[in-house]
Amino acid sequence: DILDVSGETAATREMYGLDNAKTAGYGMRCLMARRLVESGVRYVQVFPPLKPSFQPWDSHGSLKSGISTIASMVDQPTGALIRDLRQRGLLDEVIVMWTGEFGRIPITEGADGRDHNRNAFTTLMAGGGFKPGYTHGATDDFGYKSIEDRVSVPDLHATILHQLGIDHTKLSFLHKGRQERLTDPEVTGAHVVRPLLG
Repeated sequence: DILDVSGETAATREMYGLDNAKTAGYGMRCLMARRLVESGVRYVQVFPPLKPSFQPWDSHGSLKSGISTIASMVDQPTGALIRDLRQRGLLDEVIVMWTGEFGRIPITEGADGRDHNRNAFTTLMAGGGFKPGYTHGATDDFGYKSIEDRVSVPDLHATILHQLGIDHTKLSFLHKGRQERLTDPEVTGAHVVRPLLG
């Protein structure tokens, strides 16, 4: 049974942080993601176990304590998931993506926090034919704006679709009586970012 983790080894449980109160909740979600992938589930989304009032990624205030808290919950289990998929020979077939829809500006808002920044943000990609150990792009010295090898969200979508064997220029869906495309390449100039691929 996919949900029964009693057969997992002590080493696996330790790797995911299941015996640590800080990492256990997210660690179990990452372990379940691996088990779902092993069973043939094609798409899994993992969220940390947060209370509705606790949004540490939305760090307009309490930046240091919020980010420290969430990082202590997710770092170990995230690394464990990637390591476990690799050890089991699954990482080449699975795309692990860790991202948000924007970054944070490098200056304060007059409080201990940062506002949204659409000009620069980070995405971690692992497995699925993405080049391991590779860093793509760079920001200015302040981390305010991407200045080198910029990748737009439509570019990222085009690249992921490519790795899934889907031509982003041909993929369309019916929306309000009109065929639309996720990347809309004629408008956005979306393209597959080949340097990301292994």
